[in-house]
Amino acid sequence: MTAEHDYSHLSPRLSVSDAEPDRNLAMELVRVTEVAAIASGPWVGMGDKDSADGAAVDAMRAMLGSVNVNGIVVIGEGEKDEAPMLFNGEHVGSGDGPEVDVAVDPIDGTRLTALGVNNALSVLAVAERGSMFDPSAVFYMEKLVVGPAAAEFVDLRLPVKQNIQLIAKALNKKVSQVTVTVLDRPRHEGLIREIRESGARTKLIMDGDVAAAIAAVRPDSGVDALMGIGGTPEGIVTACAIRALGGVIQGRLWPKDEAEKQQALDAGHELGRVLTTTDLVTSDNCYFAATGITDGDLLRGVRYRGDRIVTQSLVMRAKSGTVRMVEAEHRSSKWEPFTR
Repeated sequence: MTAEHDYSHLSPRLSVSDAEPDRNLAMELVRVTEVAAIASGPWVGMGDKDSADGAAVDAMRAMLGSVNVNGIVVIGEGEKDEAPMLFNGEHVGSGDGPEVDVAVDPIDGTRLTALGVNNALSVLAVAERGSMFDPSAVFYMEKLVVGPAAAEFVDLRLPVKQNIQLIAKALNKKVSQVTVTVLDRPRHEGLIREIRESGARTKLIMDGDVAAAIAAVRPDSGVDALMGIGGTPEGIVTACAIRALGGVIQGRLWPKDEAEKQQALDAGHELGRVLTTTDLVTSDNCYFAATGITDGDLLRGVRYRGDRIVTQSLVMRAKSGTVRMVEAEHRSSKWEPFTR
């Protein structure tokens, strides 16, 4: 399968105002994450993350071509000389319709997909042109994510213990009942120790901090916060979702070495500044769509029922604060170009 195939019949174009994205766009975007999840589904548990990612990228780019937007990939698969498709700066969409920034992650959790582990998603975010923070200077960001109840109380500059106490108070919980998600990385040994010494619980994850961050702001997820250092691009994608869900993401750029620190300064970034949700995505006319690839805290993964492929997705529009759960059945024969 190549990106030159015409799949426009699977996603008819809509009449969208050239001025700004409208509400019809939300359902078009969820079709894009659905097809990426369907394409990667056969690779779940096969131990080949590169093939899984390649299948998802091909499918996502093909379907994006049928969406009536004039999009530029701000957060993609890499620079043009590293990624042949969905690279940073690539023009996507039909070329008509509103001008938008596009953030793509055909698979958030390629290793999770390859191993058949929970919480792999296909993710897409869209916002008005020029409204997404440029993450190119620094790949990593220190993050703090909480839901609406605690959003006004936490501060990334405070000690971990104090933030946990503030979260517990806002949620009317004992500290011992607070659960914090952290990526399981050597760099987080100190953070994990601080969380546990405060009396709170940790939930360590292998990968997939977009799903984990969204779970932290969703009610009844069993998780109250996300803390630690993860990808800056993932932080911006998360901010699009939080715009619709409420809550807050706070981030602080984390250069991994002196060269990256200088690169950030040259780009005009103020190191040490705490960036909030509205810094990461300045417009509330933004959209987030995600489809489960493997089962997880947020969504069920791709399932097969006879001649049907079943997907479960979230699609959100920040301007209206609308969050939809979409469960879809797809006839297998109609999607053969995307499956192996």
